Amino acid sequence: MLKNKSILITGGTGSFGKKFTEIILKRYPEVSRLVIYSRDELKQFDMSQDYPETKYPQIRFFIGDVRDNARFKRACEGIDVIIHAAALKQVPAAEYNPDEFIKTNIGGAQNVIDAALSTNVKVVVALSTDKAAAPINLYGATKLVSDKLFIAANNIKGKRDLRFSVVRYGNVMGSRGSVIPFFMHKAKNGNVLPITHKDMTRFNISLEDGVEMVLWTIENALGGELFVPKIPSYKIETVARAISPNAELVDVGIRPGEKLHEEMITESDSYNTIEFDKYYAILPSGADKEKYLKHFNAVEVPIGFQYNSGTNDQWVNVEKMRELITKFVDTGFIPIE
Repeated sequence: MLKNKSILITGGTGSFGKKFTEIILKRYPEVSRLVIYSRDELKQFDMSQDYPETKYPQIRFFIGDVRDNARFKRACEGIDVIIHAAALKQVPAAEYNPDEFIKTNIGGAQNVIDAALSTNVKVVVALSTDKAAAPINLYGATKLVSDKLFIAANNIKGKRDLRFSVVRYGNVMGSRGSVIPFFMHKAKNGNVLPITHKDMTRFNISLEDGVEMVLWTIENALGGELFVPKIPSYKIETVARAISPNAELVDVGIRPGEKLHEEMITESDSYNTIEFDKYYAILPSGADKEKYLKHFNAVEVPIGFQYNSGTNDQWVNVEKMRELITKFVDTGFIPIE
């Protein structure tokens, strides 16, 4: 699938980018080029120590910001596949600095699209978030606009062999800023764990599964789809009990811009959503639904269907959560401070 292809990943020094790089180099060592595009030179330096040029000549580290149209377009010369993972993501920071999030998450998305249309890129896969479904905070709103831009880009590609698709999933287990490292740090320094709400739920996906979803999308997407994985849910309380069974749980309240349950497919989306194997796909309004149904051997979801973490039929219990956390700690993915 990716043999002799050139790949560029924006935000390539982040949690997803590092896992994507690891899996790509193991599974497709014959990739022609893998460009790590990000704006943090220290993270690039640190990552380059794990991938020295003498051993991994196909890797290139390219310092740049997706806000910079000309710089990004230069980076895309000779690229076949773009994975767009760069974004500003912290919900409270977005409320305080909305213009910065708009410049990166919306303006940056448009720059990625412009570069793909101006070069010989064949596939673009953009990473989204559950917060883009019926957004109640500015971060989610910017990602919703980003999603719409990538989907609509299929309308202006002309007759070019170029596909734009989006993948949407929720919390990535153990990633930077996630609740698991936070709880582990708190548990190490005391017997009190702050939780936002005892009934709060989230979807659970590993970085590996996120990468597999992107690789599947590169190979199978027709263009215009927004893919959502079928994954289990967990309660925030379950995570706390898995990490520290006897800790006192203090309800500190839901933060501004947070939802009690994650949404990934809303009732309004149900009119354009199909289901197959491990994924759902939200199609563009007015799309040739029969083409997608046939291609994916899919079925339409019922009108009024919703997919959120609170009403999910798959759940991670305390024992399974503890097993997953132990695995991540043992592999060094979640550091013990």
